[in-house]
Amino acid sequence: MNSMQGLLAASVISIQNSCFIYPACQNCCSRLILDSRRFNCLKCGCSGEAKDASYSYRLSLKIADTNDLFDITVFGSCLDPFFGVTAENLQRYIQDFNQLSEETNTESSTRALVQAVETCFIGKRFIFGV
Repeated sequence: MNSMQGLLAASVISIQNSCFIYPACQNCCSRLILDSRRFNCLKCGCSGEAKDASYSYRLSLKIADTNDLFDITVFGSCLDPFFGVTAENLQRYIQDFNQLSEETNTESSTRALVQAVETCFIGKRFIFGV
């Protein structure tokens, strides 16, 4: 595995996924397995009540510099300034919105969030640490 690190100035070409928030283990940051009452981390074995699960950002992007295309994934709190809230709070806002609007199909709130993220990122140039 190459351990070179550096900075890459590139423009975002597209958003590769529509799920920007995931339930994350507080110990190892891996994706949690959630059911209606419990969460479990397959990596470190952490478990608890589903209502106590933490959330983190995961944004998969296709980016381009002057020569190449790259697929990258940006994780964690570095995305807080772009979303304006922590992943934990955004997840709570989405849940509250869906409950208040009695939305049984969450497609409309997901579509609105994807559109906002695309507007914020696509065509913009950023410096990525890789």
